[in-house]
Amino acid sequence: MNPVILAAQDPTLADFGKDPWWLVLIKIVFAFAFGLLATLLGVWFERRVVGRMAVRPGPNQAGPFGLLQTLADGLKMAFKEDILPRAADKVVFFFAPTISVICAVTALSVVPFGPMVSIFGHHTPLQVTDVSVAVLVILACSSMGIYGIVLGGWASGSTYPLLGGLRSSAQMISYEVAMGLSIVAVFMTAGTMSTSGIVAAQGDATQLTIAGQQIPAPGWYAILLLPSFIIFFIAMVGETNRAPFDLPEAESELVAGFMTEYSSLKFALFMLSEYVSMVTMSAVTTTLFLGGWRAPWPITLWSGANSGWWPMLWFFGKVIALVFVFVWLRGTLPRLRYDQFMRFGWKVLLPINLVWILVLSGLRSIEDWQTRDRLLATAIGAGVLLLATLFWPSRKKAPKVPLQEQVNSRPHGSFPLPPMDLQVPPSPRTKRVVAEREPANVVAGSESGEV
Repeated sequence: MNPVILAAQDPTLADFGKDPWWLVLIKIVFAFAFGLLATLLGVWFERRVVGRMAVRPGPNQAGPFGLLQTLADGLKMAFKEDILPRAADKVVFFFAPTISVICAVTALSVVPFGPMVSIFGHHTPLQVTDVSVAVLVILACSSMGIYGIVLGGWASGSTYPLLGGLRSSAQMISYEVAMGLSIVAVFMTAGTMSTSGIVAAQGDATQLTIAGQQIPAPGWYAILLLPSFIIFFIAMVGETNRAPFDLPEAESELVAGFMTEYSSLKFALFMLSEYVSMVTMSAVTTTLFLGGWRAPWPITLWSGANSGWWPMLWFFGKVIALVFVFVWLRGTLPRLRYDQFMRFGWKVLLPINLVWILVLSGLRSIEDWQTRDRLLATAIGAGVLLLATLFWPSRKKAPKVPLQEQVNSRPHGSFPLPPMDLQVPPSPRTKRVVAEREPANVVAGSESGEV
């Protein structure tokens, strides 16, 4: 078989499980190194980009362009005093940060970095492993990461970390639901839960029939399933605790939240887990919605764009672009209030997601119909949806009662009210004393003896 043709093909589930142990070890080390190195560079990248947005230089002293600043910060944290609260559960307090980091790194094991390539004479996919339910593995790792935050807040034996941990669990579980529902549309369109299968499904351009003509459309699900992509990205930002959804570590409210009592390397692991999750979810978004390792147009005009080792370059470019969006949001948007954040997840994202899945299911169920019947069914469905939107009952606001009527309707013996005109009257028990002073315009050189 021609090795060039083999290297350019999409991997399937049958291509996994045949590698020697040393090749599997190389893949595991590469995935771990990618997560760790991308995290270290991600911290530097965020500080540099936010510095540029704030018209300041950012880190520029340690190493060229400040590249060693993150390493220096890590060494500084390692030599700081490790404080253990007296009331803390020592075992859980120690393992909580490692749970968050391990779960975030594990999700990279099912992310495809490229197609079939040749490594030391072995033809193998650029992916650690793949299973028929690989996306569920990613969701499971993301859900397990919640335990690290909850246990870290509980094991600290302090009030503020406990409140931060409970609030974090409510936030992450809420947005986990929206994230899971947004992936349902990807399953329905691709027909598989395998990550390599989803990337392969996005490689074929969608053919649209307009006036009897076959017109190729983009194959990326970020375009074909735009509502799912928007909802998934918003839920991803909330899931990774990034601004403007960084409520678990709201300094002004919870004194740094669930990791208030952490210091030294344990605190560094919590901070590291946030950036690992950001890089991992960017890689997952690239896989599910942005064509994975496949080159974007117009690079696809080159016949060798999606073969060999070139696809890794396109994959890393997409991941860096998504990380930049994370940083962009942090430097632009203010933090939301907690009730607004939870209301947005349950009352906005969830209903829109359910309606979109229902609409997509209806469109897929009429794919085999005639063109006229499909247009008629689509028009009827759109009309019903429009009428439901227009005539949906809304909550009427109660008429606003004038302020003076509210004051007059207060029962006898109520608490005293402050003045409505914001003018504080002087206390009747305080006598106003006005100091008498001599005029200050004393002529220079006068013989007056007054002081």
